[in-house]
Amino acid sequence: MINVFLLLGSNLGDRHAFMQQAIAHIETDIAPVLQVSAIYETQSWGKKDAPDYLNQVVLLQTDLPAQTILQKILAIELLLGRRREEKWGSRTIDIDILFYGDDIIDEPDLKVPHPEMHKRRFTLEPLVELAPDFVHPLIKKNILLLKTELIDELVVKKV
Repeated sequence: MINVFLLLGSNLGDRHAFMQQAIAHIETDIAPVLQVSAIYETQSWGKKDAPDYLNQVVLLQTDLPAQTILQKILAIELLLGRRREEKWGSRTIDIDILFYGDDIIDEPDLKVPHPEMHKRRFTLEPLVELAPDFVHPLIKKNILLLKTELIDELVVKKV
């Protein structure tokens, strides 16, 4: 079984409900969720005038290939009303694969580890709760160290 870390985010509608529904669909369609971080409210990254996000990291274990997980995630996002109209646009739900074990995947539609995660407080704050000692397979630093070295100054607070 492979440990898979997913980042959930929502900044439209009933954000808490979309996060809960996403977790329910992940458990039904992909694998049981073994751990969840606290939920964090985060200033919008990349598009400063957008509503604040809720973010949360979940851990699951599965033998499904990463591409299969990606396709299932995209289907869940669509089911929950996600529309891809603009880069960094607001969304009902966003689900990103942060890590797929310690694999490095570089395909046109899938990059794992997530290529920007180490620069984003809204990712590292919840991730450090679940996996502070996990070593990023490309950067070769653990999550806690990445968080302490972070220069992202967006406000991220536990809800």
